[in-house]
Amino acid sequence: MSRRRAVRGPGQRRPRRLQAGLLAGLVGLGVLLGGGGVALAGDLYVVRIDGSINPASADYLMGAIDQAEAAGAAAVLIELDTPGGLVSATQDIIQAMLNSSVPTIVYVMPRGATATSAGTFITLAANVAAMMPGTCIGAAHPVSLFGGGSSPAPPPGQEGESAPSAGQDVVGQKVENYLAAYVESIANQRKRNVEWAQEAVRNSVAVTAEEALELGVIDLVASSRSELLAAIAGRTVEVEGQEHALALAGAREVVVEETLLQSIFDFLSDPNVATILFAIGALGLYMEFQSPGLIVPGTVGVIAMILLGFALQILPFSWIGVLILLLGIALLVAELFVTSFGLLFGAGIVCFLVGGTLVFDRPELSDLTVDFWRVLLPIAISLSAFGALIAYSLGRTFFVRQSAGIDEMVGLVGRCETAIDPADPKGKVFVRGEYWNCTAEEPISAGEPVEILEVRGLSLRVRKASQEV
Repeated sequence: MSRRRAVRGPGQRRPRRLQAGLLAGLVGLGVLLGGGGVALAGDLYVVRIDGSINPASADYLMGAIDQAEAAGAAAVLIELDTPGGLVSATQDIIQAMLNSSVPTIVYVMPRGATATSAGTFITLAANVAAMMPGTCIGAAHPVSLFGGGSSPAPPPGQEGESAPSAGQDVVGQKVENYLAAYVESIANQRKRNVEWAQEAVRNSVAVTAEEALELGVIDLVASSRSELLAAIAGRTVEVEGQEHALALAGAREVVVEETLLQSIFDFLSDPNVATILFAIGALGLYMEFQSPGLIVPGTVGVIAMILLGFALQILPFSWIGVLILLLGIALLVAELFVTSFGLLFGAGIVCFLVGGTLVFDRPELSDLTVDFWRVLLPIAISLSAFGALIAYSLGRTFFVRQSAGIDEMVGLVGRCETAIDPADPKGKVFVRGEYWNCTAEEPISAGEPVEILEVRGLSLRVRKASQEV
């Protein structure tokens, strides 16, 4: 399929985060990297979203809708499995769906999939909403572990509807009111269960596919794509204010693929990936600074930091979280140079965990967070193991016998070249291929083995040794 955008429908917009700067240019370049094909009127365009809702996935879905409109497609089928995503990207997708001139169908699949948070909004916005058995939908409440941050203003008339409950900050209440009003407008537009939609936002209610069908949240439950298409063929839906019959009988299925750059940015839009890139970059640069010339760690570190920069252009982040992360890394490095008996190291690990939790904690903009147990904790353990290895390696050097320089001669065994007696304690000794002046406090015959006890300038203090040279 061609990746070029067709004329946009009314009210459609590009994802906000992709509009500015280099990122928009690179995604535009991705159009040239997509495949080619011939679109026919009456085709069914199939889009697959498996992951977070972000500017890359929004650009991909909106581009597919544009192509379907330009080709006069029968409908756009969105196969969905998402844990949530960015509020701005979700709004862009929903605007494209509500203003689309072709019907949109959302199918939550495969078994075990979820339409959580942002996925709930997208499912409700479809002309036809369907789910596969074994899937669930809901839990759209904006969650913040620590609160804070700014939020979009609530819609007119919503400011005073519900006062903040005990322990809930005003910002969080505004976000909740805003999203509740937003999901209400979507449910009303598609004639779905408004009360349940608001409960999903306000109280994180989630239901199974069968429960969603019973509650009027979705239109049907289907075990396969073919079953879904057979069930909705000929169904009448509202498109741009007019009744439209779904002409799906015999429609050719056209799978729309992501461009290469859309796939890359989609991958980078995961907060877990961004956090791992940060850890790899910091570790690689530290190793390069400690041992200049290794090349590989420094190169890997620089590449990881560049990719992290792209990720932070896509994801909304908190500077407080970033600064706490950097403080944690700094404390871990300081432990290697300051004797703190592990206090700095422990504080660094705590700062890393807290900073990683806070860095993407922006509930007013996104419901994406870093997985504590699967990402943050393993990284912290890995950093701890790395620090322990360095400490162990440094500690061993204190107990290893010196192997270079003058002082390493202490303990070596040489051969006395001249006789030494108490009356004339000076003589010469041959050791390590060299002749040295020596002194002894006991008589030693020429040719006897001697052990070096001390190095005094250019003279050695020796004694008889039991072993031969």
